[in-house]
Amino acid sequence: MTAHSSRLAVLFANLGHFITHGVMLLYPTVVLTLGAEFHLGWGALMWLSVPGTVLYGLAALPAGWLGDRWNAEWMMVLFFLGSGVGCVATALASSPAGIAVGLALTGLFGSIYHPVGTAWLVRNAVNRGRMLGWNGIFGQAGVGAGPLAAGALATAFGWRAAFLVPGALCVACGLALMLLVRVGAVAATRTDRRPQPEPDRGDARRAFALLSITMLCSGIVFQAMTSALPKLFADRLADVTGGGLVGTGGLVSLVFVVSSLFPLLGGYLADRFSMKLVYVLAWAAEIPILAAAIGLYSTPLLAVTMCAFCMQSIATPVENSLLARYTPGRWRATAFGAKFVLSLGVSALGVPLVATVYDRTGGFSWLFVILAALAAIAVAAGSFLPLDRAPALAPAE
Repeated sequence: MTAHSSRLAVLFANLGHFITHGVMLLYPTVVLTLGAEFHLGWGALMWLSVPGTVLYGLAALPAGWLGDRWNAEWMMVLFFLGSGVGCVATALASSPAGIAVGLALTGLFGSIYHPVGTAWLVRNAVNRGRMLGWNGIFGQAGVGAGPLAAGALATAFGWRAAFLVPGALCVACGLALMLLVRVGAVAATRTDRRPQPEPDRGDARRAFALLSITMLCSGIVFQAMTSALPKLFADRLADVTGGGLVGTGGLVSLVFVVSSLFPLLGGYLADRFSMKLVYVLAWAAEIPILAAAIGLYSTPLLAVTMCAFCMQSIATPVENSLLARYTPGRWRATAFGAKFVLSLGVSALGVPLVATVYDRTGGFSWLFVILAALAAIAVAAGSFLPLDRAPALAPAE
């Protein structure tokens, strides 16, 4: 592969990470405006996003399998175009069922990104940890931009614009990548730009079994917190937001903007220290942070939620580095697909968990109790990962 082709692949992989998280987080903010139009409560409206959230994770495994056996570049074209179509379908919906279908399409095509896009990035990277860290920054930036864009577009032009504009952006990116692939500027490849030794089979099995536990726990924590954050801030930070949609969406975005810098720290640490140690310590720090959020309000709650997402942002590129380290190259997209079945698919249970806890208790205190317990399980499982040493760094790209 040429360096130019690899740089373009990394660019579109990072852009895809920004887009996929941005469009998947439009609805939790937009939903705050839909009650009057569709005559449903917040909890019932949140259930409309569950099929799309489940597909976003569960379809990752077949997407990864296809990415290993077909062509990652064309799979990424399909990701961009399909995500755009899903957003536009949501914008044109005239009923709750129509919204659910549009969100399901967005989740289905969005499921391509994490298994295929992450494996594509790893294949084109020299220093994996650093590249995964930058990729995490783009993903976190998308998480931050999604609520802010949704709030601003919905306030200025109506809730449909909050899906229509991002949908058009997705389609434009898909068409651009399609052109670059067709002219050969982004070349297909099945070999790593920087090959590494294949993992020991016993360590690979052990690592994947333990990471399956930690990835499920981390996925539920992330899914639950991202879907709950707009409502949490609307309820507990009304003195800061002023009770408006833009203020709420802005604070949610602020949390993700601050935490968006920390994947680079996680990638830096993964390239220089034991990945197992960094991973376990990041999740150990999450336990007291989530416990502290149980009874906090106003700016202290804002600070604590920032810290919680910062720790998750550090852990994510380390987790991906661990999975890449213990997976043979020919199965990497499939392995990432299996990961995201757990961390985005099965863990989509975090969305109905949030809705159920809120409807039954009228608040979020018990949600944080559950999430702190899940973080503790992740620490326990991560402690039994195989020992690893810091990898040797390659020269800067």
